[in-house]
Amino acid sequence: MPRAILVILDGLRRDLVTPQTTPHLAAFAARSEQFAAHRTVFPSCTRVVSASLATGCYPARHGLQGNTMALMENGRLVRHDAGRPDFLQHKRRVTGRSLAVPTLAERLTGSGGAIIFSNVSPGAAYAHDPDGFGRVYHRAGSFGRDRVPLPEDEQLRITLDVEGDRAMTERFIREAVLPYDPPALAVLWLGEPDATQHALPMGSPGHLAVLQEADRNAGRVMDAVATLADRDDVLLLIGSDHGHQTVTGVIDIDEELVTAGLKESLESTDVVVASNGTSALLYVHPDFVARTPLVGDFLASQEWAETVFDGGALASVGQGRDHGLAFAVSMRASDEPNAYGVAGSSLVAERAGNKADILGSGQHGGLGAGEQAPFLMIDGAGFSPGVARHEPSCITDIAPTILTHLGLPVSGMDGRALQAMRGGGNG
Repeated sequence: MPRAILVILDGLRRDLVTPQTTPHLAAFAARSEQFAAHRTVFPSCTRVVSASLATGCYPARHGLQGNTMALMENGRLVRHDAGRPDFLQHKRRVTGRSLAVPTLAERLTGSGGAIIFSNVSPGAAYAHDPDGFGRVYHRAGSFGRDRVPLPEDEQLRITLDVEGDRAMTERFIREAVLPYDPPALAVLWLGEPDATQHALPMGSPGHLAVLQEADRNAGRVMDAVATLADRDDVLLLIGSDHGHQTVTGVIDIDEELVTAGLKESLESTDVVVASNGTSALLYVHPDFVARTPLVGDFLASQEWAETVFDGGALASVGQGRDHGLAFAVSMRASDEPNAYGVAGSSLVAERAGNKADILGSGQHGGLGAGEQAPFLMIDGAGFSPGVARHEPSCITDIAPTILTHLGLPVSGMDGRALQAMRGGGNG
């Protein structure tokens, strides 16, 4: 029976997968196919990536533009944290759709189904199945078909740390990997090492200890899958959603715009800034579109804005212009190493509310080399052990790859099946 098992170690950069830091992943590389030019989407943030992975589409298609984004509501631009448990349901009420294209969970209805275990933000977890076609397990609430809450004894009561990840991994193996009536797709999304990287410098002793624990969890799944060799046709995919850069400074873009006379006040909604870590999305209300060129000129002149996308250029990073999105900014980045020798640093856009970035710790969201270097390894039919492929691949390729393994149609996706890349075909 064909089935797919996907394991994501949130935030793990490709260059940190080594025999010293992650021995289980390094050993898996020898018996899987690696993707040496794998990239993620923009913004390189988990909620966006979750939606892109689940749909095989870029944000312009699925509609979840950022970890933080704005919606046009009753004539006003309203900024939202897409990580909130109720965000996608709110988005459905406002726009008519949670996500604008089907997820893998929806596509697999009637074809074996999907189960997702996730220990990241609620919004990122629910982006895999916002409309209740499969089962989603998360510490903020677990749901079955039609998003009906599961009974209390089936809820996932864990913490966002290595202990919580381990408990979730062990349950995932029992309930989604080893059963004789398994789902067609089982997804395990670990919260580490991302959670620790936001608090500690990459390469520090505390960070490396957490990396090793995350690696052990991946190893537990590998060992469990190995016992299925004579029973099921398993496609095992192990990777990450993005990497991290070291934070070297924080820019308050709202304040910069107010000082330049391009935004009425820090709280005004004429121009709305949505920080996405090392990137930002800027929305301009339709009543103030005449100001858009001035805002564009201002952004282009700022040394903290490394790359600015506007108008048609938004499509080049997979974004559209819904809800007044006028600009996407990737903050200034460099190859400068941190105190532990890990290369890659960036400025960040100051976040709303009480969320603060820690100088010297990790962050992501933009186009820096480190954050755009997730890893991906695949073991199963159509992939060659020990081979490193250098053709560009993307997070959006994972969904069509899974559907192809399951023998199901692939259509309406931006990504392509990775089994077809050698022959030049597409999904």
